[in-house]
Amino acid sequence: MKFRPLHDRVLVKRVDSDTKTKGGIIIPDTAQEKPMEGKVIAVGSGSRGEDGKIQPLDVKKGDRILFGKWSGTEVKMDGDELLIMKESDIMGIIQ
Repeated sequence: MKFRPLHDRVLVKRVDSDTKTKGGIIIPDTAQEKPMEGKVIAVGSGSRGEDGKIQPLDVKKGDRILFGKWSGTEVKMDGDELLIMKESDIMGIIQ
């Protein structure tokens, strides 16, 4: 797949969450919430500051991130469900 987000946008793939609780109870698909954790697949070049210079993004390809529950726009590429979101929707990088 060849896709590069523009400006301050980031392409993210959700990371699957556990289907069992700590006690061993299996959670059905209909009761599971979408995970708010993902892996950065591609990043844009950055946003343009007031001085006209491009400011690079803080996240890079391969980072694991946390984002808001309703963040981003869902897209389907090559059979994968991905999210395109602005860098400002990302809450932090998991290290």
